[in-house]
Amino acid sequence: MFIKGAILNNIIEDKELGKLILRINPRARHFVFRTKPDAIYVTIPPGATARELQTSIEKVKDKLLKAKQKTASKYVPINLNYRIDAEYFKLRLMNGTHPKFLAKSELGKLDVICPPGADFSDEGLQTWLRKVIVEALRRNAKIILPPRLYMLSTQHNLPYRAVKINSSRGRWGSCSAKKDINLSCFLMLLPKHLIDYVLLHELAHTREMNHSDKFWKLLNSLTEQQAEALRRELKNFKTDL
Repeated sequence: MFIKGAILNNIIEDKELGKLILRINPRARHFVFRTKPDAIYVTIPPGATARELQTSIEKVKDKLLKAKQKTASKYVPINLNYRIDAEYFKLRLMNGTHPKFLAKSELGKLDVICPPGADFSDEGLQTWLRKVIVEALRRNAKIILPPRLYMLSTQHNLPYRAVKINSSRGRWGSCSAKKDINLSCFLMLLPKHLIDYVLLHELAHTREMNHSDKFWKLLNSLTEQQAEALRRELKNFKTDL
């Protein structure tokens, strides 16, 4: 791979690294590399030259290769044997006769009908299937999570200002100083009691904005003195999407 000319928002291919998606960010101060299942995303500061980008890639290539292998190993391949059987969301893939993929979706359930001979080893197909599943999770989360949050808020007298659903993989939820709560759609993969734990955790932040002793005392009172046990249980859940 050799990059010529000015750097643009673009996609380049490297024999070892695969696809690199370039994005110029006016606020960036240096090159930032993020490894994801579908590609390596490169944030580029304005005014950076193609030679500087080439040099940066070469400097971190070994690290990127290791990160790419680690990322790939974290994800279970999606194929006809792949299942999600969570309390509020179920997924199955099945063989069909239509030449294209079809999806049948209803509340709490997604069936993906696959064409004959679908190549599940194709990286592009894996990326597309994950996007379909995440979008289904998001739709279901928008229907199920806000009413549950409102009910718990009312029950415990912990008002919040607004709730939004996102696709965060790093955080199950968050609460801002303005009492705006963000919830990850991946909560739909958890059992009900752990979903409630996360919702109560964020509601507790509407009163205590840190993880002080006061916060844990409050959360304990909301979870029948089970906050630490639920916290440990939650750590065992990872999304393989």
